[in-house]
Amino acid sequence: MDTLGLIIAVVVMAASATDNQIGVALVDRVVEHTPTVTKAWVDAGFKDDVQIHGAVNGIDVEQVKRSDTRPGFVPVAKRWIVEQVHGTLMLHRRLVREYETRPASSESRTWSAATANLVRRLTGTTTPSWRQPLPHNG
Repeated sequence: MDTLGLIIAVVVMAASATDNQIGVALVDRVVEHTPTVTKAWVDAGFKDDVQIHGAVNGIDVEQVKRSDTRPGFVPVAKRWIVEQVHGTLMLHRRLVREYETRPASSESRTWSAATANLVRRLTGTTTPSWRQPLPHNG
């Protein structure tokens, strides 16, 4: 996603895939669909393979590591945007459970949830999530 929290690319892989495999696939998807991206921030789980693959494709990939010197939760610059967007996507029921059997279907559900979030941001409206009971009339 970009620094505004708008999704640039989505890659859905098996849970057994390593961060590096996912990162390389994501860099490929970003280059394919958004060739203007030149900088990416990743967490410490992404190792040299992603940084090298990004450099080959013209993207400066920088690891943003959390500080182990401060106790408790400490927001980390750039990473909190990802966590916030991920949290809002999880308000969409189809993303919370493993309903989909095909990665392409899971990817389309992610895009659908992101579109719904964007529409709410643009219109300033709120929509009850599946966790909130609907109000009763009468």
